[in-house]
Amino acid sequence: MRTLRPSDLAREHGLSAQAVRNYEQAGFIPPAERTPSGYRVYTEVHAAALRAFLALVPAYGHAAAGEIMTALHRDDPDRMLLIIDRGHIQMQRDRETLDAVRNTIGHLTASELGAEPGSPAERPVRTAVAEPAPTAAALTIGELAHRLRLTAATLRAWEDAGILGPARDPATGYRRYRATDIRDAELAHLLRRGGYPLDHIAAVVQQIKTAGGTDALAAALGDWQRRLTRRGLAMLDASAELGRYRSMRGDT
Repeated sequence: MRTLRPSDLAREHGLSAQAVRNYEQAGFIPPAERTPSGYRVYTEVHAAALRAFLALVPAYGHAAAGEIMTALHRDDPDRMLLIIDRGHIQMQRDRETLDAVRNTIGHLTASELGAEPGSPAERPVRTAVAEPAPTAAALTIGELAHRLRLTAATLRAWEDAGILGPARDPATGYRRYRATDIRDAELAHLLRRGGYPLDHIAAVVQQIKTAGGTDALAAALGDWQRRLTRRGLAMLDASAELGRYRSMRGDT
C-alpha cells in the first residue's frame, strides 16, 4: 500500500501538517506507523479517515465529528450511531420548528410580505399573530430547559435579552412558560444554532408577535432553510465518506 507523509494528507484539504498530527493525537484518524528514525508513515486508510472526519464536520459539527471518529476507532459502533442519530433528530426538530414558525406567520397575505417601500403594508401591522395550539399546562424553567437541551441560565439570559417574557406564578413567583413562550424559545434556539446574535433574535421574535417588519423575518427564515439544506446534503456526503472508510478498514 502506498505510503504518505503528513504533508501529503494535509495538501489535499489545504491543511497544515501539524493539523494532521493533531487529528491523529485526538483519535480522529488512526495512529501512524513510525520509521526507525521516528517519522510518521500514513497510508490510504489514513487519507480515507481524514476525508471522513472532514466530511462529518459540516454535517454534525466539529465536536460530534470527533466523537464519531473516536467511537469508530474504539470499535464502539453503538456509540458512533447514537451520535449520528442525535444529529438527525436535531435536524428533524429544526425543520419542524422552522415549519411551525412559518405557520405562525402564515396568516399574513402575500401583499404584506412583498410590500413596496412606503406602502401601508410595509408599516408595522399590530394585529397579533395566530397563537399556537395551547399545551395542557405551562412549563417550568427546568422543564423547558430539558425540552430544548439547554440550561436554565440560558433561558434566563434570553429573558434578559428581551426574547422571552414568561408569566410568574402569583403564589410562588416561579416562571411559567405558556404555548407562545415555548414557540419563542424554540425559535430562539433555532436561530442561535444558525449563529444569530441575541439582539437579532429578539427583533425577530418581536416581529412575530406584532407581524411587523416581515421582510427581515422572511429573510432570516429563508437563510436558515438554506443552512438546513446544506447541512442535510453534508450528512449525505459524510455518510458516503464514512462508509468508504469503514470498508477500507474491513468493518462489517
